[in-house]
Amino acid sequence: MNFTSILETMADINTRISDFVWKNLSEKHVTGKSDPFWESLLNTGTELWLDTGDVEEAEANWATEMAALTTNNSLLNNEIQKGIYDIFISEAKSVVRDLPQEERVKEIAFILNARHALRLASKFGGYVSVELHTDTAHDIKAIQNYGRRFHDICPEQFIIKVPYTAEGLIGARLLKDSGVKINFTLGFSARENVLVTRVSRPDYVNVFLGRIGAYMINNKLGDGSGAGEKAVISSQNWVTGLTAENPWQTKQIAASLRNYTQLELLAGVDVFTMPPKVAAAGHKELSGKFSSRTHENYDVSIFDSAKDAHIETFWEVDNKVLKLSERLAGKIPATGPELIHIAHEEGCEDMFPSLTKEEKGFIASDGKIPVHARWEKKISEGKIAPDTLLTLAGLASFTADQEMLDKRIRNIIE
Repeated sequence: MNFTSILETMADINTRISDFVWKNLSEKHVTGKSDPFWESLLNTGTELWLDTGDVEEAEANWATEMAALTTNNSLLNNEIQKGIYDIFISEAKSVVRDLPQEERVKEIAFILNARHALRLASKFGGYVSVELHTDTAHDIKAIQNYGRRFHDICPEQFIIKVPYTAEGLIGARLLKDSGVKINFTLGFSARENVLVTRVSRPDYVNVFLGRIGAYMINNKLGDGSGAGEKAVISSQNWVTGLTAENPWQTKQIAASLRNYTQLELLAGVDVFTMPPKVAAAGHKELSGKFSSRTHENYDVSIFDSAKDAHIETFWEVDNKVLKLSERLAGKIPATGPELIHIAHEEGCEDMFPSLTKEEKGFIASDGKIPVHARWEKKISEGKIAPDTLLTLAGLASFTADQEMLDKRIRNIIE
């Protein structure tokens, strides 16, 4: 098959996929009710998003003040493993019949993500963040291809989540420049988000604050209090400052809140993504009298034994990062390795570390919260940092869930 034939085949498949994901979509629209509690929080300047892929769970917590829902590889996998899409997967085989086996699996995963996101968009009427297959994380062309295709299916409501990798920075910028809404995900620090805001210019950046406290607690580096909140507030203020200088706007997400008290502690941050349990608990336990807290300076308890753990990388932005972000924003590299080389030249190796096969195995096996003791020497040498560890662990965790989802697809279509 020549190149022209391949393009024609893919164009035909894309058309079939687009038609298939919209076929027989019949979600009853939920308007929700206005709620003074959420209205008060909204008035501080915070957009309210539910962090779930469970349609029933979302419906039980939806209010008119809410603007969006966000899913990810893990949340989608949770829905797929319930078996509710098994027949849909079987029917999707014919749509991608012209592709090799592994490509069929990846395309059906794309179909499932798009279909589930369309159900959420149709039912609730807001934006929906959809996440790329983890196999695309280090492939600029794949990020562009799948990001563009998601956008074309529902351009008014889909926001494309691109992961924090060197290739993600480049791919997100290319998508953004072509008019695609971007939610740049897997961020854990102000300095990562300074880099992302300047280089990729996304619509949204994230700090997954709950894992910062968990990293400190699990590794006995501190009691975890205040760390995630401090990182979010720092990142918010940096992103706000950069946005004021730029013709594009980037908003800060306090991502996947862990405790209902954070609704008060972080009021005024651009966006909250709230698991339904957190939203429900906050509604039950809090007064509903919110005021912006974006200028708070939260104290963080760091144990004396953790003085060389560089916990401050979650909220501090040094001159090396500013110089790197300025250099990359001036001219976007063509490849991920080129971007990484520039980062190392500017003294930011700890943001894009070189890892051995064994070290990559540690990242995958440790789960969402890395074992700090494994990395103490590299952290002290400036070869990796805690925020980078959490980003790498987050991608590895999503990859494991994506593999579970792909396995279910494979078992059904075979």
